[in-house]
Amino acid sequence: MNFKEAAEKRFNNFYDTLIHLSRKIHSHPETAFEENEAASLISELLLKAGFTVEKGVGGLPTALLARRGTKGLRIAVCAEYDALPGIGHACGHNLIAAMSVGAAAAVSEMTDDLDFSIFLIGTPAEEIGNGSGKILLLKKGVFSDIHAALMVHPSPYDLVLPKMIAASSFEVRYTGKESHASALPELGINALDALTIAQVSIGLLRQHILPTARIHGIITKGGDAPNIVPAFSSARFIIRENTISELEKLRSRVYRCFEAGATASGAQLEIAGGDKPYAEMKHDLEIASLYQKNAESLGRTFPDLGELAERAAASTDMGNISQVIPSIHPFIGIASLPAVNHQPEFAAACVSPSAEKAIRDGALAMAWTILDIVLMDQIRDRLQKKK
Repeated sequence: MNFKEAAEKRFNNFYDTLIHLSRKIHSHPETAFEENEAASLISELLLKAGFTVEKGVGGLPTALLARRGTKGLRIAVCAEYDALPGIGHACGHNLIAAMSVGAAAAVSEMTDDLDFSIFLIGTPAEEIGNGSGKILLLKKGVFSDIHAALMVHPSPYDLVLPKMIAASSFEVRYTGKESHASALPELGINALDALTIAQVSIGLLRQHILPTARIHGIITKGGDAPNIVPAFSSARFIIRENTISELEKLRSRVYRCFEAGATASGAQLEIAGGDKPYAEMKHDLEIASLYQKNAESLGRTFPDLGELAERAAASTDMGNISQVIPSIHPFIGIASLPAVNHQPEFAAACVSPSAEKAIRDGALAMAWTILDIVLMDQIRDRLQKKK
C-alpha cells in the first residue's frame, strides 16, 4: 500500500466522526472569540487521534495548537470555526474545521517514516475583519516554525486560486448632544446627521476610486427615539483593495469622509480598529498545483469562471499567513447555487450531502498534497530554505 492509500484508509476511520463534528459545530454557531465548544470538540478529537494538544495558545482562549511528529518539515493545516452574527455558519467554517482535522489525522501516523511534523492550528475569529485569530497568532509566534500552511474553504464552486484581497474593518463613533427634537432642536448636536453626511460623502467618493475598491458598512446605533436629537451614533465599516499598499491609500480618503461628518455637524468623531488589516492572499503556485491535481483525482472539477473569478473577491486573514509562509487557500464547491456565501441558504447547504462529500474530498486532497510536499525533494528543499 502506498502512502496516499494509507492516508485514505486512516481518513476513512475518522469520516463519520468528522461528519458529526461538522454538524455539531453547525448546530451551535459561535461568533468571534466565543468558539468554546468548537475548540473543545476539535481538541478532544485530535487527542484521541494521538496528537498533543495545547489550548489557549497565543493568549487566545479559543485558539489551539495540535501536533504530531517532532522533526523534519513542519506543515500546518489551519482550522476556522467561528460563525457569522445572525446567520450562523453561512461561510461554512464548520466544514473547514472538519476538513482540516481530517487532513491532519490522515497523515499523522506517517510523520516518523517521512520525516515531517503535522500541526493543526485552530484560528478563531476569521470573520471579525480586524485583529483576527491568525493575525494575533502570527504576531505571537505560533506560526514561526511552520514551513507551509494549508486550508480549504467551501464555496459554490471549486477554484484553486481564488482572489482574496486586502481588507480593513473599523468602528466609527460620533458623540453629539441630546435635545428635544421638536421644541428646541437648536440646542442639540445630531450625531446621526454626522453619520449621514459621512455616508453621502462615501457615496460621492465611489466615482473617484478604482473599480477594485470596496467600501461597505452598517449603522449599529442611530439614536434612541425620534423625538430626541441623537447624541450618539455608530457604524461598522470595511474597506477593501487588491493589496495592503492600495488599501492604505484608500483608507485616508475614506476617513476624511467621516471627518467631514464631524465637521459639518459639530459632533465628536472616534475611529476604532482598522489597525490590524487582512493582507491579500499570496498563493504558493507549486503547492496549489499539487492540490488541484489531487482534487481532480478525487473527481473534483475546476470550471473556468471567467470574469466572475476576478470580480467575486473576498478577504481572509490567511492572506497574512501567506505573506510570510508558503500557503494555499483553494475553494471547494458544495453545490449550493443559487445560494452563495453569507446567505442563510448557504448555511443550510453546509450540512447537505454535497457538503459532507466536500469534507472527504477537501481533507484527502490536502492530505495527499502534504504527502507530495514531503516526498518531493525539490519542494521540501525550497520550503526549508525559506526558514
